[in-house]
Amino acid sequence: MSADEPRWLDDEERATWMALIGTLVRLPAALDAQLQRDAGISHFAYQVLAGLSSAPGRTLRMSELATFTEGSLSRLSHVAARLERRGWVTRRPDPADGRCTLATLTEAGWEKVVATAPGHVAEVRRLVFDPLTREQQRRLREIGHLINASVNASLAPEGALAPPLTQGERS
Repeated sequence: MSADEPRWLDDEERATWMALIGTLVRLPAALDAQLQRDAGISHFAYQVLAGLSSAPGRTLRMSELATFTEGSLSRLSHVAARLERRGWVTRRPDPADGRCTLATLTEAGWEKVVATAPGHVAEVRRLVFDPLTREQQRRLREIGHLINASVNASLAPEGALAPPLTQGERS
């Protein structure tokens, strides 16, 4: 093999890769389907509401909310506008920095989270946790942290620090 030739995946690596890709595609689709069916919202919209529900004062800067949801500011703005129209979120300029926008979960938005969370948690448990032993869950968490660290490092501009770890990656 020459230095220019890629390191092709062997059979074990290919099987692992295909299992991971299947999970990365099917799990979000299954979670989205459950939320659409039971609550009439997308998984991304639920993540926005859930992120705000756990924030101090149920308020975050849009940039912080984008980081929490792993979404772009553009995508978040479109979803936040839809959530605003439904009365679940309000947006306003940040009084501490007028260049930033704050998103706040309304009382109706809080009620939507409270009504939606039990079904969502049940689906997450059914799809992810129930099929695994505690040891498998621990290993999955460790593997997720390792892959996330590798991805974060590859996304950081050369010479810059890697993006900050998420709450789960810190623990």
